[in-house]
Amino acid sequence: MYPKIFSIKIKPTRMTQYFLLSAMLTFMVGCGNNTSKKSSNSSAKITQTSSYTGTASITQGIASTINEDIYSCERGRKTDVGAITSTDGKKWTVPAQTNFTNVSFPFSSDLFNSCEGKKYATPQEALSNFDDSRIIEIDKEGEIFTAYIFADNYFEMYVNGVAVGKDKVPFTEFNSSIIKFRVSKPFTIAMKLVDWEEHLGIGCEANRGKSFHAGDGGMVAVIKDKNNHIIATTNENWKAQTFYTAPIKDLNCVSEVGNYRYSENCDTNGSQDGTSFYALHWELPKEWMKANFNDSNWPNATTYTNQDIGVDNKSAYTNFTSIFDDTSEDAKFIWSTNVILDNEVLVRYTIK
Repeated sequence: MYPKIFSIKIKPTRMTQYFLLSAMLTFMVGCGNNTSKKSSNSSAKITQTSSYTGTASITQGIASTINEDIYSCERGRKTDVGAITSTDGKKWTVPAQTNFTNVSFPFSSDLFNSCEGKKYATPQEALSNFDDSRIIEIDKEGEIFTAYIFADNYFEMYVNGVAVGKDKVPFTEFNSSIIKFRVSKPFTIAMKLVDWEEHLGIGCEANRGKSFHAGDGGMVAVIKDKNNHIIATTNENWKAQTFYTAPIKDLNCVSEVGNYRYSENCDTNGSQDGTSFYALHWELPKEWMKANFNDSNWPNATTYTNQDIGVDNKSAYTNFTSIFDDTSEDAKFIWSTNVILDNEVLVRYTIK
């Protein structure tokens, strides 16, 4: 219903009739234009989503926080967990469904952890503080192996499907970890890797002068035997698959070829407003951590340099270059095909 334009009684001359008619037409046209703009914006969003032809579920915007401050560190970023519903009605936990608060999943031991005052300067110092009661036994007659891990940001590690250790610091400050386990060869390492986020559901954090800036991931690991010999390092022979990619500004920038999920054509520049960014989600396969899981159709891991990941100023890494950058076998940082936009990645490798 239109509001009354005038309440004063005037003599309806031809001039006043013309004025009233003009005012009413102007009011009606203005309302019509506003309605048209709103409809146009809505249609643009629907078209953007419907034009996507990949296998992922799509979400848009920031998730609702469901678990706040799961870990706190004096100089660390706020570490929350969120939930969001995709356009196909599925619900997703972001940045990932993890076992960080699961007391039955063991924590790793510290190689370096400034949040808890474990600022070890050498591998020997860290190992001297390792509690042997924390060795995870998988095979009673097996050999003890030691894994050294630096992850940006969070990891959970399984050996033959058995949980052997999770990261103590899910976001920042950056830390590194030691895990010891007893197992017989061959054995399969499977890891969930998570690049945490401040703006839940869109893979962003405040950085480089932008409120919404895409973070980056990366993980490096070295496995040694009881004689301190390297038996495995992260490299291009590992398998790696992404299950959460964000932020996506334009859904037309992503593509899939078989089981490869590409986003190299997507814009990674920061923004002051990312509330309309999209995210892509894929369901994790069941029993992905088991030794008999078939990962043959997963892509090989993509490798990255120390400079790509930016670890040359992080003591959690630089104090232990004798391990991670061993001159005889230099371990490589690995991730999926996009270390900036892929936020939840599963990796696997079998040691024979």
